[in-house]
Order: sequence, then structure tokens, then C-alpha cells
Amino acid sequence: MLFLYCVLLVCCAIMLVAGIVEQRRHFASLHRIPNRVLVNGIRGKSSITRLCAGALRGGGLTTVAKTTGTAARFIHPDATEEPVYRKFGIANVVEQIGIVRRASAYRPDALVMECMAVMPALQEINQSKLIQSTIGVLCNVREDHVAEMGPTLDDIARSLSRSMPHGGICVTAEKERFDVLQEEADARGCQLLYADPDTVSDEELRGFSWFTFKENVAIALLVAELLGVDRETALRGMYDAPPDPGVLSVERYLAPGGKRLRFANVFAANDPESTLMNINQLLDLGAVDRPLSVVINCRPDRVERNGQMGAIIPELRPDRVFVIGHPAKSAIDAIPAEWRDRAVDLGGDHRDGEEFMQELLGHLGPSSSLVAIGNIHGQGEVLLEHLAELPADEAVDSGDGALRQADPAVRSAGSAPAPYADPPSVAPYDQDPYGHGPYGHGPYAQVPHARLPYDQVPYAQVHSGAPDPHGIRAATPVPAWPQRQQPPQPQIHPGPPQGQRHTPGEPR
Repeated sequence: MLFLYCVLLVCCAIMLVAGIVEQRRHFASLHRIPNRVLVNGIRGKSSITRLCAGALRGGGLTTVAKTTGTAARFIHPDATEEPVYRKFGIANVVEQIGIVRRASAYRPDALVMECMAVMPALQEINQSKLIQSTIGVLCNVREDHVAEMGPTLDDIARSLSRSMPHGGICVTAEKERFDVLQEEADARGCQLLYADPDTVSDEELRGFSWFTFKENVAIALLVAELLGVDRETALRGMYDAPPDPGVLSVERYLAPGGKRLRFANVFAANDPESTLMNINQLLDLGAVDRPLSVVINCRPDRVERNGQMGAIIPELRPDRVFVIGHPAKSAIDAIPAEWRDRAVDLGGDHRDGEEFMQELLGHLGPSSSLVAIGNIHGQGEVLLEHLAELPADEAVDSGDGALRQADPAVRSAGSAPAPYADPPSVAPYDQDPYGHGPYGHGPYAQVPHARLPYDQVPYAQVHSGAPDPHGIRAATPVPAWPQRQQPPQPQIHPGPPQGQRHTPGEPR
């Protein structure tokens, strides 16, 4: 028995020493990155991460970024990217350690990370132990993940505040819960700055070839200003940044029978407020029009969210509501009685995709718009796969030319936005400071192409030296890295400059 106790004691001592060594190595990697930006919030984190990284790259800063969102991506300093490999497809905050270590090998001026934690305790660990951000971003407070973060918006705001850097800076575009965030920031000695979306003009927003919101752009501009990048330079960098695979866009298809269909994938905005905001923006821009149909994808582990999607149907005023996935009843029962006769149950999650797609398309008119809401997983993925098989509608409607000029994100199915017609490739292994060899060693080296959903991720390529049966890697080498510049010191101004930073509600 004494022997077993000794073995247990020795094992515990070994684990303790290994943990201390790992922590010291991780902190050393963090200290090699002078500016660390942690993006948290409910909606738009992936887009803001990419916008911040693009703005800093435009200012000449060597910047590495990592998104979680629709598809986790590691973004290199030259804006090329690759999927983040996860064992068994399970996300874990521990993966941030490997990301930081890999990013530090580039000796970057800045690291922009999307927060991947939901539980309040994990959000705090993600900030205090894993990232130790110098600039925090808390983009918005919406009603989501209420089981983990609390039943009220105030509770969610306080939970998200755990990612604020102690003694650092936090940037937010949240207006309704600004007072709550200010209390939490004061308790942490953190300077809370408000990014006013009204400072972003419509003309500046038109420079993007994909849909984004003024709140997101305002946050990225303020982060860039804090790191010494001027507004025009930051905007140019954001325009050149490739969008997230889940970015809001409108595809145009030709359905059987000569029907013309505009389809908007709004799965990424899976809370009621964000869903309404996205669809209303599309309607205002004319990217989709009426007659409008809505498809709700239900998941058995998101019953509450299924009901939330059904409850907003009166505000969308669609002609048809198609319900896919399981349990469909959770969404249909939440639709108010006067709108329920417009709902069409296309069957559970075991129904053949070809079968329910034929029924869905049969209900549509000769020219209509379809928006998909809810959650992408399950039958939502099947829906996107079958839509992608439809031929693209290359015909130009009356008024489409002007709309495309104003909003290039309205495009034919399968076509990429003009600035990204030639998708970037990933740096060859001999330019990768993480030390991947020709056989793709390392946790991020070899990611099978089958992991990319529906082969519709035009901006990410597989980073591997292994043979490429799919032929998706570019043959042209990536240009040499630009000459490193000395990173500018963050410029923090105590007072609100020229209307960019102020408390919501006070005159600018």
C-alpha cells in the first residue's frame, strides 16, 4: 500500500512540474506578442476579428488572427488561412495554447483572437490565462446562451465582461447595456471605449464586397486607431480582408421549371435580434425582395431557439414558412396562430434531402426570395448542399446592375466577390516558422478537404505538404514576407476625440 501511495505522489509531482513548465512556455509565447486583441460578444465576432486583422495588416503591422465561428480558421500574416484541426471535431479552449505558440513564431506585432468560450468561468480563464489581451472587444449583448450566461441581458452582459482585460482597454458598440459594461469595466480598472457606428458613412460601407454592419467597422477602426493605424489605411486593409465563410451573402439560382430564386444564408445570425437585423438590411438594400419565404432549421438540442425563430415570423411577414429538421413542432407551435397556416412542415431530420427540396421548390413562385434562419447543423447543411447543385442565375434583373454596384455581395451563385476572384493560397511549408515539414507534421498541418462544409469555403486552402488529390492548392508561391516594421506604441487618449469615442447618448 505504501508503494502505491509513493507511485501516486510521484505521478502528481510529475504532472505539477509539467503544468508549471507548460504555463511558463505559454506565457513566454504571449510576451513575444506585444499587442493582443480578444474579440468577445454574441454576434459578429468572426467578422470583427477579420476586420481588425485586415485593418492592422493595412497599417503595416505583422498580424496573426484566429476565428472560431462558422468554421475555425488560422489566418497568417499575409491573409492566407487554413482550417483549425480539432480531434474528433470537438472545440476546446485549450487549443488556444497551440494557436498562441504558433502565432508567436511569426514574431507578430499583433494577435487578434476570437473568444471561443461560452461558460463565464471559461471566458475568464480564456482572458486571464490563455490570451491576456491588451485590448478587449465586446461587440454586443444579445439574447443567446441563456442557460450558460444567465436569463437576462444584464446577466449576459456581466458574463461577457469577464473577458475584459484588467487595467487594459475594452472597445464596444453595445449601447443598450453600456451602463452595465461600464460598471464591470470600472471594477477591473479597464477603460471602456464606445465605438459609435454613426461615424461610419454609407460610402465607407459600400467599399466592402460582402455584407457587414457599421458597428463592426466602427469597432475595427477604433482598435486600429489604438494601435496607431490611421482611418483611411485601416479601411483599405479591411476592404482587402477576405470575409468569413459564414458571412451574409445572397446567391441567385435557377430552380426547376425556370424559377428564379434569390437565397440568403442567415444561419450564422442565430438569435432573434440579429436574424431580424440581417434580413431587414437585405430587404432595405433590395438584395432580397418579396414574395419572401423563410426556412427554419430545427435542432433537438436547440428547442428554445427553434421557438424563438418561429416567434419572429410576424415581423418578417413571409408568404411561406418552411420548417426542416427536428422537432419541427417546437418552431411551428411558436408561430402566432394567424400566421401558422403559412407554415409547411417538410419532415424530420431523417427525411431525404432530395425529397424535401423538391417539395420546397414546388411551393415557390416563378421569382421569389428565400432566407434560411435557425441553426446550420443537420438539415440546414443538407439544404445548402442541394441548393449549391442548382445552376446559377446569370441573368440581370432590372435594377440589379445598380444594386451590384452599390452592394457587390449580391452575386450569382458560385461566383466570388471581385477582389477575391483568385483565392489566396497558404504559405508553403518552407516559409512556415512553425516548422511543418513536407509530410505535414504538427497539429494544424494536414486537414482533409472533406472537413470543409459543402466545398464552399473559397478563401481557405488546405495547408499540407501531402499529395493534393482535389487540386485545390495554388501552385504559385507566396511572396516573401515584407520587411518588419517597428510596431507603433498604442496611442491612448484620455478624452473622447472628434466624436469617435463617447458615452452613448451624450452629444457628439
